[in-house]
Amino acid sequence: MLKINNLSKSYGLKKAVNKISFEVNQGEIFGFLGPNGAGKTTTIKMIVGLLKPDEGKILINGFDNQINILDAKGQFCYVPDNPEVFEKITGYDYLQFICDVFKIPNKEREERINYYLEKLLLKNDINSYISGYSHGMKQKIVLIGSLIVNPKILIFDEPMVGLDPKAQHTVKELLAQHCSKGNSVFFSTHVLEVAEKVCDRVAIINNGEIIALGTLDEIRKSIGKDESLENIFLELTEK
Repeated sequence: MLKINNLSKSYGLKKAVNKISFEVNQGEIFGFLGPNGAGKTTTIKMIVGLLKPDEGKILINGFDNQINILDAKGQFCYVPDNPEVFEKITGYDYLQFICDVFKIPNKEREERINYYLEKLLLKNDINSYISGYSHGMKQKIVLIGSLIVNPKILIFDEPMVGLDPKAQHTVKELLAQHCSKGNSVFFSTHVLEVAEKVCDRVAIINNGEIIALGTLDEIRKSIGKDESLENIFLELTEK
């Protein structure tokens, strides 16, 4: 559903991303891991069309995001690491706006909105202005905005930031539910425990290059150690 081939991006003389390749399969939760400055956010911004790659190809559900731009954008929803959202409207108006953009029928949108508001315990605040929301509430509203669209691919940059443990648990359940419908999830995170528990496969990027890729068992086998994801991550990125 997401295919990255030979992708590169430089900032001046610095090679932020260096000829990386990987695929995210249908029905898969894929974790994209790496230390600060490794190239995670640059890669994500190229995938969603906010940055133009120097070289390489990105196919989103079969659409080239540099050629079939609108078709590619119609396949995913993106939530960045900082939930910047219109603050002078209510949470409900924001969700209605998202539904309008993606042309979700009125009856269907109300069912979806109510379902996710109940799940993430935001129903009592949905008619309040977003400017009064806490960081965690803003994170919830943008996550709900992406889930109600039911896109082929959810693309998240640190989706758990600002969420309390109960909300984190609910989000993990919702991501699994999304994939059970034949969709996929691609997300970056520094919370390695979350990645270990929910991801079907992971890629670890360091200094702009993929240094590990596969299931946790496959990565363990490749390095010859039966370690936790955290220990594997620390060992590989410190080399």
